[in-house]
Amino acid sequence: MASVHLLHSSILFNSFNSTKRNDFSAFKIHGSPSINQKHNLRKYPSFKTMSSGDRRQLEIVYDPEERLNKLADEVDKEAGLSRLTLFSPCKVNVFLRITGKREDGYHDLASLFHVISLGDKIKFSLSPSRTKDSLSTNVAGVPLDDKNLIIKALNLYRQKTGSDKYFWIHLDKKVPTGAGLGGGSSNAATALWAANQFSGGIATEKELQEWSSEIGSDIPFFFSRGAAYCTGRGEEVKNIPPPIPLDTPMVLIKPQEACSTAQVYKSLRLDQTSKVDPLSLLEKISREGISQDVCINDLELPAFGVLPTLRRLKQRIIAASRGQYDAVFMSGSGSTIVGIGSPDPPQFLYDDEAYKDVFLSEATFITREENQWYSEPSSSSTGSVAEFSRPLSDGITQ
Repeated sequence: MASVHLLHSSILFNSFNSTKRNDFSAFKIHGSPSINQKHNLRKYPSFKTMSSGDRRQLEIVYDPEERLNKLADEVDKEAGLSRLTLFSPCKVNVFLRITGKREDGYHDLASLFHVISLGDKIKFSLSPSRTKDSLSTNVAGVPLDDKNLIIKALNLYRQKTGSDKYFWIHLDKKVPTGAGLGGGSSNAATALWAANQFSGGIATEKELQEWSSEIGSDIPFFFSRGAAYCTGRGEEVKNIPPPIPLDTPMVLIKPQEACSTAQVYKSLRLDQTSKVDPLSLLEKISREGISQDVCINDLELPAFGVLPTLRRLKQRIIAASRGQYDAVFMSGSGSTIVGIGSPDPPQFLYDDEAYKDVFLSEATFITREENQWYSEPSSSSTGSVAEFSRPLSDGITQ
């Protein structure tokens, strides 16, 4: 007579239902109905009969991982975008000319901006709140309220579009602040891009770029393709083909001391600025590449007045490099010194106790495609990741 073997006991079966069903019923996506309720998750294992000769066996067939993966796909399709992680790269000013002072108190500039491979990571998740965003970060000293440009950008987006979406945001900070690298401006541009993705791309890139100028002069640049000739306060952005090979190596060297942009501009004297036509600088770089004579920054002199040790640092880098770098210059309003042509810092930065707290990172130039945000380069294409010789939590402000 044929025998039937049941491959589980009633005790095991009841135990399975009492634990697993409770676990699944608690699994929810951002306040949506539970998966059990919405998709009628199977409460019992399925069975199939197998015959082997004159024996028949009843086998339990249950693959929870496959089932949950399918359900998660269905939930994602119905719920839309709920999480997004974006790279937030910084920039350097290859040259920066100050061409005059405006009636509104700002200065006119003409500069070659270029995005580089050093950047932060920002994680966005939809929040159930309908009144406020929640920001966290990996370093101390960064404001987490509406003084932060990320929160300002999200508020601006809601104001312009009527969106009612609020977010949990985590900022993984790698770009030092007070550095002349536009880290905060990049964070704001990235937040605007993210908010627009969560809303289905209802605003154009051009609109995002125009809106962003209301909260910062450097923010519109990040809506370029990565290389741009910027004028006005910096908000007039003209996309240009990258004038420098993207794989050109560089090293970023920032002392612990930061430069106050307001102080640097307050110390600026227009009669001490360069008189070189900025368009001629752009043309020469496009034709001949980077050299010391084209990397002019009219803010260096006032920045050296605000932070005298910065002048000495630049001089020592040039002296120690012995032609290692094609150019050494300050980015933006400081205090980062950039060495173009090699990713390696000069040895004295390791040997001299006075420079034990400097920030060091190698980088290359990067761009982005239209309708895509910037991607973090792989370590194989850029070398090692940013090197920190001190914790970023030491007195950082945003």
